[in-house]
Amino acid sequence: METFIVKDEEKSYRIDRYLSEKSENYSRVAIQRLIEEEKILVNGKKTKPSYKVQKDDKITIEKEEPKTSKIEAQNIPIEIIYEDKDIIVVNKPKGMVVHPANGNLSGTLVNSLMAICKDSLSGIGGEIRPGIVHRLDKDTSGILVVAKNDKSHINLSEQIKNHETEKTYIALVRGIVKEQEATINMPIGRSTKDRKKMAVTKNGKEAITHFKVIRKVPKPQLYFT
Repeated sequence: METFIVKDEEKSYRIDRYLSEKSENYSRVAIQRLIEEEKILVNGKKTKPSYKVQKDDKITIEKEEPKTSKIEAQNIPIEIIYEDKDIIVVNKPKGMVVHPANGNLSGTLVNSLMAICKDSLSGIGGEIRPGIVHRLDKDTSGILVVAKNDKSHINLSEQIKNHETEKTYIALVRGIVKEQEATINMPIGRSTKDRKKMAVTKNGKEAITHFKVIRKVPKPQLYFT
């Protein structure tokens, strides 16, 4: 259990903001969830995320006990690019799903990571997504950064949220691209025609892509005899 006593200069902060800044183990979203689950008490009483802390308030956070995962570790070879005590960077191959889902509980990157990292993966992502901060589609290969503890998970998530990370992709495009370099600024959201796909939508999230043509391949000529 963690305990905090509010100082005079700290009063009037929202409790979710106060705790997320005081504790390295919890994000603001995690704090809000714990408040809803009544695992955070103020002077022994339940509270709300909007509560503004007062001088000498005694705030306690009940430590969450780790849950036994139903996801099995599998000895699936994966290329490790970098690893330290906080993160592991891997090269996900095409055809591999990042984390388990209904009807697909094995053969994923998470199954492989559980065998490699054992119990050293962040639990913030939940039981089926331990350590997963971002993802790639099944048929997309590329580098993934995985958190090995909650502190690094929060740190990485904040960097992604604040657009402090840069993602670079190499794509094969069919058709003629007139520009050598350009920027695409179109909102991306869930497709209204196919909920399993993403598309440009009116109410989608901001998505900005800067692209540069690396090489153009001539259209093959077909000859008939």
